[in-house]
Amino acid sequence: MKYLYRGHRDRLSAHLAGSRDARRRPIRLAGMNRPVEPPLAPSREALAMIDRLIAIPTVSRDSNLGLIEVVRDHLAALGVKPRLVYDAAGRKANLFCTLADEPARLRTAGIVLSGHTDTVPVDGQQWASDPFKADHRDGRIHGRGTADMKGFIAIALAWAPKFLAAQHTMPVHLALTFDEETTFLGVNTLVADLAQAGIRPAGCIIGEPTDMRAIVAHKGKRDFCCTVRGREAHSALAPAAVNAIEFAALLIAFIRAQADRLAREEPQDARFAIPHSTLQAGTIHGGIAVNVVPKDCQFEFEMRNVPATPHDALTQPILDHARNELLPRMRQVAPEADIAFKMGMDLPAFGVDPASPLVHWAMELARTAHLGAGAVSFATEASVFQRAGIPTVVLGPGSIDQAHKPDEFISYAQVAACEAFFARLIAARPPAH
Repeated sequence: MKYLYRGHRDRLSAHLAGSRDARRRPIRLAGMNRPVEPPLAPSREALAMIDRLIAIPTVSRDSNLGLIEVVRDHLAALGVKPRLVYDAAGRKANLFCTLADEPARLRTAGIVLSGHTDTVPVDGQQWASDPFKADHRDGRIHGRGTADMKGFIAIALAWAPKFLAAQHTMPVHLALTFDEETTFLGVNTLVADLAQAGIRPAGCIIGEPTDMRAIVAHKGKRDFCCTVRGREAHSALAPAAVNAIEFAALLIAFIRAQADRLAREEPQDARFAIPHSTLQAGTIHGGIAVNVVPKDCQFEFEMRNVPATPHDALTQPILDHARNELLPRMRQVAPEADIAFKMGMDLPAFGVDPASPLVHWAMELARTAHLGAGAVSFATEASVFQRAGIPTVVLGPGSIDQAHKPDEFISYAQVAACEAFFARLIAARPPAH
């Protein structure tokens, strides 16, 4: 226990306790022949770094530069030079760093440990403690981003000196991105920058909270803002006008019909709780008064596709219906009428072979192979790395069940499990290509 904060010792001891003999014995799961290693204690360095990062608010709507600069200085003190790429406004930045004396020789080698720096807001949430001050209680660390996903980032930073020492046998790169919770702009910018610099590592681990289980699939997402422009008039003259709300409603009804068809006809992927692709309208705004035929209406809709179904197969029929069926009807009355679409997020689905070398390697190091590879309903940056030709798996400490909620937390046991994973990683050979 010498590596723990003094104030954490008693609570951690209670959290990990069993009898002394029980702690010495390996634990076995029902139906499994291989013993499961008992939990270890998290290190003082990892806990301190988690505390430090939680104290730097990085809500997506705000800058992440405070955190990026702390990380930059931490790595510079180890003698390595991170690569920073800023957004157009200079308010946010990605960070990429090869933990090696000569990064150029490792452009196509090594494993990326990747995490997003931004978090969701805390507005309107009731917290038992300050969300931007790590609160250690009952074997857990509470604070915004502890699970999603500053915990993983902090543990990787705490292990940076050891990664640096292991550079000749297991090269490690660190990637930090911005705006994952909103637009995925950061990771797309980072991957493009790596390609331009000729950097293509052998693999990537996205440290999203999965309880250290390997995740090999998630749905994709694409969303649109649709603006319908009609012709306004007094409601007594409605037939001489074009009601933007009504035509928006017709298009929304078509979207719903497409969603129903997917539920009936699309081949199902049983790995997901909702085993098919989905479509839905999420917001709508229009009209100024009940006695005015509305000229304008705007609504947003999204699709989430299973890996086997491409984005365009879901969204193109909607665009075609608007332009080929609805718009001609509108323009018979009002030639100036229009239906315009603006695409927002466009994230590919993620799907890799569970038997791939990287996935098998990661599961063995995490000691979670007995759980098998899984799929999740939430989106990650994995599909962007995978599309860039970098083999990727999602695996990290903490549970998504705690993310985005009041009193978000990561447990000491999960911190320790991630540290044990890193210890095995630096002692292992790289996965086969």
